[in-house]
Amino acid sequence: MTKTALGAVDYGIIVIVIMITLYMGMRYAKNQTSTHSFFSARGRVPSWAIGISLLATLISSVTFLGYPSEGFTSNWILLVQGLMVPIVLLLSIWFIVPMYRKVIGLSTYEYFEKRFGSFARYYSSIAFVLRQFSGMGTVLYLLAVALSSMTGANTFWVIAGTGAIIITINLLGGLEAVIWLDVFQGFMLFLSGIICLLLIFFAVDGGAKQVWHIAQMNHRTGFGPYDFDFKNLTFIVVAINGLFYGIQKYGTDQTVVQRYLTAKTDKGAIGASLLGILLTVPVWALFMFIGTALFAYYTQQPLPANVNANSVFPYFIMTELPTGVVGFVLAAMISAAICSLSADLNSLAAVGVEDYYKKIKPGKTDRIYLASSRWIVVLSGIITIIIGFVYAYLGSEGILGVIFTLYAIFSGGIVGIFLLGLFSSRANEKGVNIAIVTCIFFTAYALLTSTEVGIGDNKYKLLDLGTFNFTHHKLMLGVYSHILVVVVGYISSLFFPKPSINENLLYSGWLKLRRERKQQQQAHTVISEKFKEGGETSARENGKRKLFVG
Repeated sequence: MTKTALGAVDYGIIVIVIMITLYMGMRYAKNQTSTHSFFSARGRVPSWAIGISLLATLISSVTFLGYPSEGFTSNWILLVQGLMVPIVLLLSIWFIVPMYRKVIGLSTYEYFEKRFGSFARYYSSIAFVLRQFSGMGTVLYLLAVALSSMTGANTFWVIAGTGAIIITINLLGGLEAVIWLDVFQGFMLFLSGIICLLLIFFAVDGGAKQVWHIAQMNHRTGFGPYDFDFKNLTFIVVAINGLFYGIQKYGTDQTVVQRYLTAKTDKGAIGASLLGILLTVPVWALFMFIGTALFAYYTQQPLPANVNANSVFPYFIMTELPTGVVGFVLAAMISAAICSLSADLNSLAAVGVEDYYKKIKPGKTDRIYLASSRWIVVLSGIITIIIGFVYAYLGSEGILGVIFTLYAIFSGGIVGIFLLGLFSSRANEKGVNIAIVTCIFFTAYALLTSTEVGIGDNKYKLLDLGTFNFTHHKLMLGVYSHILVVVVGYISSLFFPKPSINENLLYSGWLKLRRERKQQQQAHTVISEKFKEGGETSARENGKRKLFVG
């Protein structure tokens, strides 16, 4: 098949999906009368919808393009990070969700302030903002490049158009519209991935069995190498990083924690979280295996020299899929980007209002805060579009490395702060502040001495200390920064008085409350049984008296 242009049916499907997206924003506009409804919509969304929303929040055009690219060029080692998340979630979600729903209003980073003061709050919230803008710019850039190569659309117009759509959705419908849009997008995501994988199986001579055989013969299966090596990308590096990633994403990320607050009950929030991650891992695996199947297909078929790993999936979509299916898959890709970006934008606005505007302008009416929320949505959306323009102008080399390096310098150790706050009643504000400063210096040293910047062959390290350069894999840098904060934060806290802490902020407090509830239930059960036994005894005595009288 040599088709390389979209047909009228394809464009029609894409337009319909975009119209549905805009309708979702208008559909829930009437409900956005307060900041509470705009950011949480608590009680109006069922748990299953929140779970699917969590799935869509973690999926974007990066999944459509990045995972197939990795599956095409390598084995499934990067999937290990996602596989670690359920382990973390199953161990921690039972107390993290109720804790947040009890101790914070809206911002995740309110917990950090209640536990360790304002510096910890602003450090963690700024890290979130930097990560969001970097990530959102990347999503816009990747989507624009893909659509430009597949349809001929102008890259900058795609970025601007997509940005305008996500701003509109958030302005009109708030988080409630975002969640229901996520449900729609989750359906498209599953269906488009399954359709693509099945069509690749049918296209390969020998079908799925031959795909597996070719993949095995060319080392495209498995999660190795399994060496005990922290300098290269190995199973142990990705697995350890995945454990900390799971804690950071589900324990400290505003985009996810905001979903906890949306559910009607603690039980509903926990169920939504479990549903979200149990759906997310199969989606990651599905798109990774699409890359593996594409490798098998293009082992049998010639692949143009100008098509690299990043563009092989878009190339397959445009040249091998039938009319209509192409439109559906592209619509799913666009929808995935819009949903992910919409959730990110809403969370940015929530942090902007709760962590900054309310601090600068305390005591204002909720109506004023709601208006400021919408202004922050517009401003954040414009900044994201500008970042996407910068990425598109400079390309994927040089500047991206610098931007992510600067973000990493000021975002390390967030999990360490969270773990200290949750599990150590001895850790205090001064000790953690010392740990944060130490972490900033360590992360700066490690990244500056290991990161090469520049374009083409003209690359150089930002700071070259020779034998003292950081040589371990970048994924381990995040792990080390969290561990450093835990160790330095705890030891430093020993030099200062033990703090007085609200038990609701600690894991031990959750355990205590759980034991008390269990004891109350047991006492209630005993009383009920005694009451029942007493009632039965009384009935027997009455029966005897009646018999005696008779």
